[in-house]
Amino acid sequence: MARSLTNSGADAEDLVQETLLRAFRSIDRFDGRHPRAWLLTIVRNAESNRHRRRPELLDDPDQLERHEGWGSIARSTEELVLDAQFDPVVQQAFERLPAKLRVVVELVDLDGLCYQEAADALGVPIGTVMSRLHRARRRIRDRVVDAGVTPRSAR
Repeated sequence: MARSLTNSGADAEDLVQETLLRAFRSIDRFDGRHPRAWLLTIVRNAESNRHRRRPELLDDPDQLERHEGWGSIARSTEELVLDAQFDPVVQQAFERLPAKLRVVVELVDLDGLCYQEAADALGVPIGTVMSRLHRARRRIRDRVVDAGVTPRSAR
């Protein structure tokens, strides 16, 4: 299936490796029913996430240098310091979440499961997953704002 999704042997191998890593990380939440369907869902989600996330990383680096304005991007010392502080603040905010909220963030944002898959894994209605995810993201965002650091995209 990975080969049919990627049309490349090397990309298919990477996709299978990513799938197995995700499956391993979430095996404790797998109920044991329909393992083939579970793995195929992870394959499809991993492939779609690969193209959704930062497609410029897949581009040819030589072409990036020629990209309009690439050489003119100068980062200030303040931006570098804020970026270095941002990840630890988010990590700490994530770790402080109650377990019920933290597990939903892990399933949806880190493992790439859709809301329905997360709901099935947790044995709760999809609306519960959505509300917990909303509350968790809001708490993380509030802690980041309170710490005075913002991600690059918010500046």
